[in-house]
Amino acid sequence: MRILSGALLYALFLVLAPPEASAQDPYKALDLIRPNRVQAAKDFSVPTPDGKTLRLADYNGKVVFLNFWATWCPPCREEMPAMDGLYRRYKDKGFVVMAVSEDAEGAPVVIPFVKEHKLTFPIGLDPKMALAERYGVRALPSSFLVDKKGNLVALALGPREWNGTAAHALIELLLK
Repeated sequence: MRILSGALLYALFLVLAPPEASAQDPYKALDLIRPNRVQAAKDFSVPTPDGKTLRLADYNGKVVFLNFWATWCPPCREEMPAMDGLYRRYKDKGFVVMAVSEDAEGAPVVIPFVKEHKLTFPIGLDPKMALAERYGVRALPSSFLVDKKGNLVALALGPREWNGTAAHALIELLLK
């Protein structure tokens, strides 16, 4: 009877455990799309809300999380706190989040959003969606992961839990 109840308890754990608890591959746990061939990330520069310039090339040698989002997008708004948590955790270890807003109104709507949510990672503006088009973005949010060599290694369509166990494992893997 003890063996049976132990087996039932273990089976219940497997059914109720979150997917990332049992997943060995963080790419799979986060349901990321991986390119089938090595592809360099396209360099870019976009203005920031404070009038400076955000350039991908400025982060050569770092792991880059490139996110396309908008203030009017509920899933984008939902994942921003987790992205900021991930950024704060790894920013001193060679990791950066670059969030590019696709808001047509630009800085006037982005600045209040950033302040309200206390976001600390770099923000860029792409009001005409030119950069999003170059990257083939068709849905928001869309996130690209770029390794230290400047290659695209993964794409996420839609929101993810970016400050969870699987995301931490992925960033630590990319930082090695």
